[in-house]
Amino acid sequence: MGLLEALKSKVLTADGAMGTLLYSYGLEHCHEEMNLVKPELIEKIHSEYILAGADVIQTNTYGANAIKLARYGLESKVVEINEAAAKLAKKAASSGNQFVIGSIGGIRGVRKSEVTLDEILDAIRVQAETLIRADLDGLLLETYFDFEELTETLKMLRNMTDLPIIAQVSMHEPGVLQNGLKLNDALQQLESLGADVVGVNCRLGPHHTIQALEGVELPQNAFLSAYPNASLLDIEEGRVIYESEIDYFARAAVQLRNQGVRLIGGCCGTTPKHIEAVKKQLAQLKPLTEKRTVQQPEIYIQDAEPTRVEPLHEKVKRQRSVIVELDTPRHLEIDSFVEGAKALYNEGADIIMMADNSLASPRISNVAMGSILKLQHGIRVMPHLTCRDRNLIGLQSHLMGLSALGMNDILAITGDPTKIGDFPGATSVYDVSSMELISLIKQLNEGISFSGKALRKKANFSVAAAFNPNVRVLDRAVSRLEKKIEHGADYFISQPVYSAEKIVEIYEATKHLEAPIYIGIMTLTSFRSAEFLHHEVPGIKLSDEVLARMKACEGDKEREAQEGVAIAKELLDTATKYFNGIYLITPFLRYDLTLQLMQYIKQLDEQNEGVEANA
Repeated sequence: MGLLEALKSKVLTADGAMGTLLYSYGLEHCHEEMNLVKPELIEKIHSEYILAGADVIQTNTYGANAIKLARYGLESKVVEINEAAAKLAKKAASSGNQFVIGSIGGIRGVRKSEVTLDEILDAIRVQAETLIRADLDGLLLETYFDFEELTETLKMLRNMTDLPIIAQVSMHEPGVLQNGLKLNDALQQLESLGADVVGVNCRLGPHHTIQALEGVELPQNAFLSAYPNASLLDIEEGRVIYESEIDYFARAAVQLRNQGVRLIGGCCGTTPKHIEAVKKQLAQLKPLTEKRTVQQPEIYIQDAEPTRVEPLHEKVKRQRSVIVELDTPRHLEIDSFVEGAKALYNEGADIIMMADNSLASPRISNVAMGSILKLQHGIRVMPHLTCRDRNLIGLQSHLMGLSALGMNDILAITGDPTKIGDFPGATSVYDVSSMELISLIKQLNEGISFSGKALRKKANFSVAAAFNPNVRVLDRAVSRLEKKIEHGADYFISQPVYSAEKIVEIYEATKHLEAPIYIGIMTLTSFRSAEFLHHEVPGIKLSDEVLARMKACEGDKEREAQEGVAIAKELLDTATKYFNGIYLITPFLRYDLTLQLMQYIKQLDEQNEGVEANA
C-alpha cells in the first residue's frame, strides 16, 4: 500500500524535528552534513521516531541543496549528502511499515535574497533528482514562506516525478501567507498544481495552527497535513527552547484531525515523546470526510490618502526636479540645520533629503528632524532608510510611523557597515537588503504587513533606490538597477559623479530604463576632503583632473570652496542636458555652496528656454 492509498482510510502520524534533537546533542553546524560524519546518530533518531509510532519519516535533507550547503563549503556534496540521507532513513524503516519521504526545504524566508528563482530551482532540481533516484515514498516540500518559490518548485517537481508530493506553507500570522494570500486559497492553488497533500508546518505552535486550519476547506483531490512547532519559541541562556507539554501537543493533534488533517507530525521543538503521545491519541480515529469551515471576518483595507504633491518620479519625467541632501547634525544644536533647510527649500528644492546615519556615524534622527521641517515649516522631506540599524520589526514599525507622519518619499538603502563608523563594535543588522526592503515597502502600499497581515489601510510610499555609477563595469551596475526596478523601485538617485564623460556614459547606459535617475553632484570644499572622498568613501571616485584642480588651491579655504563650486557647475552643464533629475549633496552643512548651484541650474534652464523660444 502506497502513502496516498493509506491516507484514504487512515490518519497517519509523521515524525518530529530532526534539527531539535541534533541541537540537543550540541551539534549546531550543518545538520545535513551529519548524514556523512555521524550516520549512526541520524539512523538512531529515525529509529526513535519509528519506535514512538511514526508512520511516516522524512530524510535529513531539509537544507541539502547547493545554496544552503554553500554556507559551510559543502556545495559539492549535494548528491553524496542526499544519497546518504535516503539510505539511512530507508534502513531505519526497513524493519517496519513506515513510509519514507524526501525533505526539501524552502530557501527564501521573509528575505527574497539575491539568489534568483532560477538559481533556486536549479539547486532544488539536483537535490530532487537524487531523492527521486533513491526510490522513496514521496517528497515533502516544507517551510516555504515565499509562495512563488513553492509554486514554481512544485511545478518543476511535478514534471520530474509521479511520486506523491506534500507541499506545505509556513505562515507568520494564522490563516494568511506573508504575501497576504489566504491559507485556504493557497492550498487550493497547490492542489491545482498537482500536490497530493497540502498543508502547513513550522513557525506557529499548535494553537495557531489549528486556528489557521479552521478556515480551510477539505481538498477535493488531495489530503491535508500539519506539522506545527511544539510551541512558540523562547530564548534561555542564549539557546532556543520550545516549552510545550507533551499531553497538550497530543490533544492538539486530535483537534487537527477534527479540522480534516490526515497527516500529522511535528516541526521545531518536537521530539519522539511528542510523536508517541500523538500516536496514542490518533490510534482509534478515522479521517474526517466532512467539515464546516469557520471564516474569519474580512478586514477592509482603506485606500491610501492621495498625496497633495506630485511624486518626484512622475514630475522628473516632465521637467526639471532638484533633490537636495542636507545631513542632520551630529550634535544637538539644530538651528543652523533648520535655517539651511528653509533656505534651500525656498530657493526651489523639490525636497530636502536626510541621510540615515551615513558612514555609520550617529546623527539626530532623520525622522525627528523631518517632522520638525514638515510640521513646523511646511518643507517636503525625504529620509533615507537603511537596512543596517533595524531588524524587520523595527523596519516595519519605522515605516508605519513615516506613513502616519505623511512622509511618503523614501530612499531605501542597504547602509554602510558599522565597522567604518564611530562605533565599530556595534552590530550591523541587515535582516534584508535594499532590494528586499523595496519589495516590503511596496507590500505596505498594498496594505499588507511584512508578515502578510492586513494593515487596514494602504501606505502611499514613493521609493527611490541608490545607484553607484562609479564602477569599472557600468553594465553590472545597470543590471542591479533593473533588478531594483523588478523589486519595485520608482526611481534612482546616484552617488556624486565628478566627470562629464561619466555623466554621458551613464545616460547612454540607462536611457532604456523607464525609471528616471537623479544625477548626484556634490561640491568639494577642500583638497583634503576631496582626497578623503576619493580614497575612503565607498562609491565615490574623483577624476585626476578634479583632484589636480583642488590640489592647486590647497591651503586657501575660500579659493578651494569656489573651485569646488566651479567644478560642480561644469558638471551641471552636462548633467542638465541629459537628465531632468539633479541631486545636490550639501557638504558639511555648507548650504551656501548648494544655493549657488541651485541658482546656476535656474540660469541654465532659463537660457535653454530662451534658445528654444528663439529657435
